[in-house]
Amino acid sequence: MMRPRGSRLLRPAGFDELGLRRAISDRMLPFLVAAMGFLAALALSGWVGAAALANSWQAGAASTLTVQVPQPGDSAAPGGGTRVTLVLATLRAAPYVAEARPLGEGELATLLQPWLGTGAERLAIKLPAVIAVRLSDGGADIEALARQLDALAPGTLTEQHAGWMRRLSVLARSVQACAGVTLLLVACVAVTVVAVATRAGLATRRGAIEIVHGLGATDGYIAGRFAVRATLLAAVGGGIGALVAAPVMLTLANLAAPLAGAVPRANVPVDILTALPARLWLALPGLPLVAAAIGCVTAQITVRRWLRRLP
Repeated sequence: MMRPRGSRLLRPAGFDELGLRRAISDRMLPFLVAAMGFLAALALSGWVGAAALANSWQAGAASTLTVQVPQPGDSAAPGGGTRVTLVLATLRAAPYVAEARPLGEGELATLLQPWLGTGAERLAIKLPAVIAVRLSDGGADIEALARQLDALAPGTLTEQHAGWMRRLSVLARSVQACAGVTLLLVACVAVTVVAVATRAGLATRRGAIEIVHGLGATDGYIAGRFAVRATLLAAVGGGIGALVAAPVMLTLANLAAPLAGAVPRANVPVDILTALPARLWLALPGLPLVAAAIGCVTAQITVRRWLRRLP
């Protein structure tokens, strides 16, 4: 038997004939969904942040070289100048070299400090000169450049950061895979939480549901009432989780900014609008929508399956 069209007018607005406010708690379900939303936001941050850092590191490693010149103060064979000045002049004359800068003694001591301690600058051995090179063309022939420099100053080493770049790429992909697995697990847990809460509500209001169902309420109507309640609570929980996750994500973005090359001056935090990638700003408002969709679909399926088992 279908519900009369005028039945909606016979009950006051907001009338809860199934007692869903008591069946599905407005405290426990939003809290659990908020926790899931918080974890999902952190997992999304890991996914997007790992990709951004990998791209930044890859671009930086592909455009930088390190040149080591042993016995830098010795005279160069072709005549005039030292070995390091000849290498520097050759690098600066190359059309694909944007900058070639020799590292000072203080910078070398800082690089060697993890291995040799604070007294690295007082070592009796002669340290090679280290030249930091920034390329303007990523497709430059590094092997030809290395052979040219070795011919001018024998023993000169030209190191490209391809090995580190591959390791960082593997690390970033691993972090993204972990973030993807975490998102999948969070979604599964959210579905389980909504399903358990809906089943508990069905068990609590079984008598009322059987009466309403016997009077002609369709499965779609009962499932829809539960779905509306679960959707609202899940959306509230997702919104709370997104709001709680936002300051945590901004803090992590500020900590990761130096790794991506965005070092703030004078320890000033990165601007709040540029700290997070645009994809994360779009993902945060999407969390309540995804949570609401999970709540709606899960409640509909759970209630319809339960009603089919009624005698």
